[in-house]
Amino acid sequence: MLTADLASVRRRGDELRLVAIDPKTRARLEALAAAYQAIARSHAGRAREDVEAAFRDVEVTAAERRLAGAVLKLVRDGCVFEEASSEDAVALRRELFHRASAARLAAHADAPSLATGSFMAGFDRAAIVADVARDRGVEPAAIDRALFADRAGAQRLLSVQVPSPARLAAGFELAQAQAVLLRAAKLTARVHARDAATYRHLFRRLKFLRLLPQIDAIPGGGYRLEIDGPLSLFQAVTRYGLQLGLALPAIAACERWAIEADVRWGAERRASRFVLASEDVPNETHELAADERDDVATFVAAFDKLASGWRVDREPAILDLPGVGLCVPDLAFERADDEGVVTRVHLEVLGFWSREAVFRRVDLARAGLPHKILFAVSRDLRVSEDLLSDTRDAALYVYARTMSARAILERIEALASQ
Repeated sequence: MLTADLASVRRRGDELRLVAIDPKTRARLEALAAAYQAIARSHAGRAREDVEAAFRDVEVTAAERRLAGAVLKLVRDGCVFEEASSEDAVALRRELFHRASAARLAAHADAPSLATGSFMAGFDRAAIVADVARDRGVEPAAIDRALFADRAGAQRLLSVQVPSPARLAAGFELAQAQAVLLRAAKLTARVHARDAATYRHLFRRLKFLRLLPQIDAIPGGGYRLEIDGPLSLFQAVTRYGLQLGLALPAIAACERWAIEADVRWGAERRASRFVLASEDVPNETHELAADERDDVATFVAAFDKLASGWRVDREPAILDLPGVGLCVPDLAFERADDEGVVTRVHLEVLGFWSREAVFRRVDLARAGLPHKILFAVSRDLRVSEDLLSDTRDAALYVYARTMSARAILERIEALASQ
């Protein structure tokens, strides 16, 4: 993701907009992306410092330094370097230096009258490295590589995972918008998608990023989202700007969309309003990233082993209570009786999300949500299952560390029986 200083924006009053990219600039953008990617791919296996030196050899004019810096940042983000253990490198240096010190002392003991220069001239570094390599079962060259492998400049480039220059250029406006959202304090979006799957992906993506949306249906189709952080910290801070930026591609996957964000912009962090709409960026197809949380996937695997007779639906519909709000379940459970009557119970995993999210769901259930639903909540949020004890079609399940498949089965059985 780009940093805020690499985004090209213009201000009109208190409103911020991205600087439009003309065809000539886009062509140069694509050429820079091609140049930097070619360098990265040709330097696979080389040290980071060698890669960076080659990047600096690409000629850019003073006027295009920000553009080039932004393109290079996106290419760098796709470069995968080895992650050497700092402890291993420190231990190796300690071992090698101790052996070298011992060898020097031994040489001095054997020939104490040697002058310092003569003593150093007789020191055999290669022999010390070979001894250490033999003890570790590796080649001496591997010892030399690993000796300072914890230094960033020495890390080897393993692979390059960057979109094609054309695709990078097509997504450049969206990358800049993500950079602006790093300084965001609040985001409002209006979205319209062709199918329910796109909406479901968007709403789940927000939850995956620990963002708390207020979702309202728009008459005629679509939704209005007011996105807040899980702790409602948005006042003069931008603690959740990164999550808002990461949410933008899921918003842009909708057919039509528009966002308005309150941002703190510039060195003085001046309050500004950033606006962007689908017609402001190239019509690019955005891939829907897989975002099923580990806790949900682990639970489903455990639940399936119970052979309870309930079928797990991983793609349940969005639940809408007109005038009250929406709920986006993570799962739904279905079971048919002997007469073919199907009972359906939903599950939304709030986990460690926020107490505010829990109380919003409690209000939704009490307002008359016409669906059976179980909300799973972490004990760390300090809420009681009694909050919904007087509601027939909804319940709270509070768990300690992981969700118990058997405990959830008991609760959906209880809801189904009412």
